[in-house]
Amino acid sequence: MIVTTKDLFKAAYGKYAIGAYNINNLEQCMGLFRGNIDSKAPFIIQISKGSRSYTNKLMLEGIIRSADKVFPEAVFAVHLDHGDEATCMDCIQSGFYSSVMIDASSESFDKNIEITKRVVDAAHAKGLVVEAELGQLGGVEEHVSVSEADAKLTDPAQAKEFVTRTGVDSLACAIGTSHGAFKFTGTQGLHFDVLAEIQRQLPNFPLVMHGSSSVPQEEVARINAAGGQIAGAKGVDDNQFAQAAKLGVTKINIDTDGRLVWCRVHREHFRDDPKDFDLRPAGKIFMTEYAKFIAAKNVKLGSAGQLPNVRQMLGI
Repeated sequence: MIVTTKDLFKAAYGKYAIGAYNINNLEQCMGLFRGNIDSKAPFIIQISKGSRSYTNKLMLEGIIRSADKVFPEAVFAVHLDHGDEATCMDCIQSGFYSSVMIDASSESFDKNIEITKRVVDAAHAKGLVVEAELGQLGGVEEHVSVSEADAKLTDPAQAKEFVTRTGVDSLACAIGTSHGAFKFTGTQGLHFDVLAEIQRQLPNFPLVMHGSSSVPQEEVARINAAGGQIAGAKGVDDNQFAQAAKLGVTKINIDTDGRLVWCRVHREHFRDDPKDFDLRPAGKIFMTEYAKFIAAKNVKLGSAGQLPNVRQMLGI
């Protein structure tokens, strides 16, 4: 059942975080639903601007609608990830999405507010909710590219003003994460001091962590052993998710890890069976492996086992 992110955040705030997983195709969708059902977790499906144009936006929407029928016990939101204003407006008018993210974080503070406010007004008129971003994460993911020099942490004082002036429903904060597989070098980690101050300024307000894949080193090693060339990749320690959830983070975005699972499965399969040219055997392996990954990640997020509580809260 498709619900809004606001519904999920009410249940999660201060206790656990909801996993927000990007998908692009049938195999990812099936693995995602299976993993969340196996771990009894509510979840958020994220559709990016890139995934909407990968084939056609209606194709991916059709796959998700079908999965909703195949897995009637699932409770999830459908969310546009990193949308520009035009894409947000298209998604709001489509009648399919339950929430959108407007990312005008590359603009000035006042321009970000101006753009975000327009999206918020349009979304709220349709009963949808909006996520925005303040501060800038470094790294590269699809059309999002921010150099390390341009990356900046969210200013807690600005965060309060931003939310007040825009009426946005949740806020993606820059607290040290970055997009892509190369998030950290050395011993850097999350800036929990900044996150704690944002929560103090915005009590009981849902916060979001982008760029939160953990980039499992076993996955990287197996990819490289099967012919990959991913050197120096390092992600967020998922043991820190619980601490972030206590500080108001209710949504944690995970994309890169899913791509690594896909890459590892396919590289190993065709390395080990070079005569195979059928896409289905590798696809079946991936769906199983991705479901296992999702279920394990939900344990770290604290969302595993929460589905019955969410269904009860929503009366479904």
